[in-house]
Amino acid sequence: MTAQGDLLHIVTNDNIPPRRKLFGRVLIWGAAGVLGLVALAQTLHQTGQIDLGFANWRPTLYAYVLWAVALCWGQVLIRGEQGKRVLFVLPAVLFVVSLVVFPLIFGLVIAFSDWNLSSPTGRKFNGLDNIRQMWRDPFYWNALTNMVWYALAILVEYAIAFGLALMLNSQIRARKFFRVAFLMPLMLSPVAVSWMIGKSMMEVRFGPLARLARELGWSDPSFFGTPEMARLMIMAMDAWTYIPFMMIMILAGLQAIPKEVQEAARVDGANGWRGFWEVTFPLMLPVSITAILIRIIFKLKLADIIINVTSGGPGGATDSVTSFIFREYRDRSNVGYGTLLAMVYLVIIIIVMTVLMKLSERWTRPQV
Repeated sequence: MTAQGDLLHIVTNDNIPPRRKLFGRVLIWGAAGVLGLVALAQTLHQTGQIDLGFANWRPTLYAYVLWAVALCWGQVLIRGEQGKRVLFVLPAVLFVVSLVVFPLIFGLVIAFSDWNLSSPTGRKFNGLDNIRQMWRDPFYWNALTNMVWYALAILVEYAIAFGLALMLNSQIRARKFFRVAFLMPLMLSPVAVSWMIGKSMMEVRFGPLARLARELGWSDPSFFGTPEMARLMIMAMDAWTYIPFMMIMILAGLQAIPKEVQEAARVDGANGWRGFWEVTFPLMLPVSITAILIRIIFKLKLADIIINVTSGGPGGATDSVTSFIFREYRDRSNVGYGTLLAMVYLVIIIIVMTVLMKLSERWTRPQV
């Protein structure tokens, strides 16, 4: 009975004729050859190397669909029953490739092109000119430097979020009310925050914060007049929006710590600061690192508050990379150069996040 049950989950090798396998391989490689030739011809045509080509990339898409169908059919012809099982996964893989890989390749083609929407000549392949322009662009490097400062501000946000989580985890009055109240900023979109605080409350002439600053003796309360002050205000608004996110994650981690561990620490004399530093903080390290990594991902996309409040000013002092790329598209219509900046920034993000995740694994690894 056990043997019969096992046979239901075992795929035996089919007796597939050699001609059928050969036909399957010819079908797959023939469709792959057609796809390669069409894609190569269209690429050379788009870069101006040859005159033979199509008006758009649609024939390449048709060739890819043809190759995908041939690949699925060929798997059944070559592998039989095992090939049929592959069909449960292979179409989804091919669909993901078409949605991710092809736009990425098309983005790379645009990145190495001179394409300004205001130019009557259209898109032209310009090789490494965009990279040279990026290397000499002080505003882009300034935006990257600003991103370092914005990312370092996460440490301050983490400390504030941890303090709020400790307070909400303690036995204080109206604890449930404060938990809901502290989550209110997270319910607002950054665009609403930028208009509500940056454009209204901090408005120089009639904003209530500006009036309060005058009452306290600040004669010219320009919150965005100097580079340092403007950058600090952007950090503050972004922090006010996303500190509740880190707080709720840390609060969930604090509530997951067994009470027996904390009681045992108190019996051993670990009270107050010592109990926090030697017991609570080490136990919260995995949750803390996860919250910081997710917050870094959010921070690397910082753009909406900057675009709505300062538009990168004064003099690009508050620009993030994302807001700078947005203005490169919107204000200068420079699609080719903006796409290259986005691609370079994507590579930087992948490298930085990979290094941080490797370091986080080392920090959270149990010590033997």
